[in-house]
Amino acid sequence: MNFDEKSGEVPCPTTWGKWLQTMDMVYVLVDVAAGTRGKEVQCKITARNLRVVVKGEEIISGELFGKVLVDESIWTLEDGNLIRVAMCKSSQSAANCWRSLLKGQYEADAVLFDEMEKKMTLERFQRENPGFDFSKASMSGNYQGGGPDLPQYN
Repeated sequence: MNFDEKSGEVPCPTTWGKWLQTMDMVYVLVDVAAGTRGKEVQCKITARNLRVVVKGEEIISGELFGKVLVDESIWTLEDGNLIRVAMCKSSQSAANCWRSLLKGQYEADAVLFDEMEKKMTLERFQRENPGFDFSKASMSGNYQGGGPDLPQYN
């Protein structure tokens, strides 16, 4: 079980579903009408833009908050009622917490963004200290921007 599965998600709700992020990835989950078929979905991911069209209706379109690696990103239609877009961030660190999915759209409120930053900082600590389990840890203090730089003891 990975860190996200143990610690839970911090999703940002939207009118079409939700989006969430880890240090490496941004996930977009779009609720669609039951029975939607793959050929009715158009999903265009570029390094700086995302566009999702379902049955001719534009659901999401705009400039991403950050840059993504197109060759490492994918979308799927699950059970005919959910589009899952997985985009790999080009800058993969706890300091790269996206405030919104698209520039000026789908922004996390201050409380939710705070929770996102905490989770990503704990994810960073987990990666730096694989022998410890930070999945149930809570955090206060200096965690903005990926948290403090801790000394390395060798």
